[in-house]
Amino acid sequence: MTTKIAAAASPIIESRDQLIASFARGEKPADRWRIGTEHEKFVYRTADHRAPSYDEPGGIRDLLMALTEHGWRPVEEIGPDGSTNVIALNGADGSVSLEPAGQFELSGAPLENLHQTCAETGRHLQQVKAAGERLGVGFLGLGMWPDKTRVELPVMPKGRYGIMRRHMPRVGNLGLDMMLRTCTIQVNLDYASEADMVKKFRVGLALQPLATALFANSPFTEGKPNGMLSFRSHIWSDTDPQRTGMLPFVFEDGFGYERYADYMLDVPMYFVYREGRYIDAAGLSFRDFLRGELSVLPGEKPTLDDWTDHLSTAFPEVRLKTFLEMRGADGGPWNRICALPAFWVGLLYDDAALDAAWDLVKHWTLEERQALRDAVPAMALDAPLPGGGRLRDIAGAVLDIAHAGLAARGRFNASGDDETGFLEPLREIVRSGKVPAEMLLDRYHGDWNGDVSRIYAEARF
Repeated sequence: MTTKIAAAASPIIESRDQLIASFARGEKPADRWRIGTEHEKFVYRTADHRAPSYDEPGGIRDLLMALTEHGWRPVEEIGPDGSTNVIALNGADGSVSLEPAGQFELSGAPLENLHQTCAETGRHLQQVKAAGERLGVGFLGLGMWPDKTRVELPVMPKGRYGIMRRHMPRVGNLGLDMMLRTCTIQVNLDYASEADMVKKFRVGLALQPLATALFANSPFTEGKPNGMLSFRSHIWSDTDPQRTGMLPFVFEDGFGYERYADYMLDVPMYFVYREGRYIDAAGLSFRDFLRGELSVLPGEKPTLDDWTDHLSTAFPEVRLKTFLEMRGADGGPWNRICALPAFWVGLLYDDAALDAAWDLVKHWTLEERQALRDAVPAMALDAPLPGGGRLRDIAGAVLDIAHAGLAARGRFNASGDDETGFLEPLREIVRSGKVPAEMLLDRYHGDWNGDVSRIYAEARF
């Protein structure tokens, strides 16, 4: 999730046109397209697998401060009680931030190629592992805590999370699980124009279930199989219907910046950030805010920063800001952190690959896309495919398209390797016929003998 960082005064929004124009400001020529990769991981005490709190000795705050030895700069926030807390870090490799229960996130810098992305991830993991060894903590690459109840988990002192925790149970049954018990990998990608954004958005939404299936890695809840392969993905189906989902309007004629702005104006607000504090605006209307009629700030109109904050509070399968976010994948190990951007860069950053991917999915109906998304959390690659067959039947073809897209980019490292090798973990999943969650379940029912604690040795970074 987004970490708020203080900045210079932001312009007041005087018209709806400014909201629409905010998306156009993200347009870039292809030679300036970048790759931003985010990944989250669970932090646990190596002695007893407990999730450490923020302020205990050797806890999350100490972990953040330990990373300042590597040049990271602390970001502070004023808590509800007036105390000042370090809640994030900034540095050359992007930012490090905290999810609600202390999940540790790297939001990587915008980079030119996947070799840089994987090197960045490697540097970060080496740094946190070194700090973790001193503090007695380790890191898990999974989509959901395999054994923790909600009440066993700490809560980080970030203002927006308090507002979300109060609001989530009003609008869904699993929102607190999303906040406290899940981890994801995401990739953020650029677009050249409104038409380019639309095509990438549509391909991203239609094929997001395939990404979810290939990365499915959350089959356990509170120590037992939960009946799903990506329980993290299932959680989003009962979090908040007004700010999640497959966004059918994206496939309607005339979709573009204006239609997405209208969608966001109808997404209820969470908060407004003023003078270092979050003001609870949960459930209120940004349209009222535009008119100066927001009840918690009467007479005040929003700034562009307020709009940017609001854009971060919707959680569809693909999200538009001044770039597109691909949001369907469970957390996982280092090689899959590198594989997710390879998958989407290969599909979306080469025109021929983008056209081929669109040709594959453009005939799917709204109902077929939704049915596929609904089936994937439990069935992964066995989910029924629009037109017949199973999702696994197109997985190899989609990876071939991504491979061709990466090869066409021609981005090489010092050894002369292009970016296509980063797809290999996904190729292996397709060859084996089993997604990561199914491999974990085989272990659970096999040599783990039903002891999910064995996962700490096998899924740690």
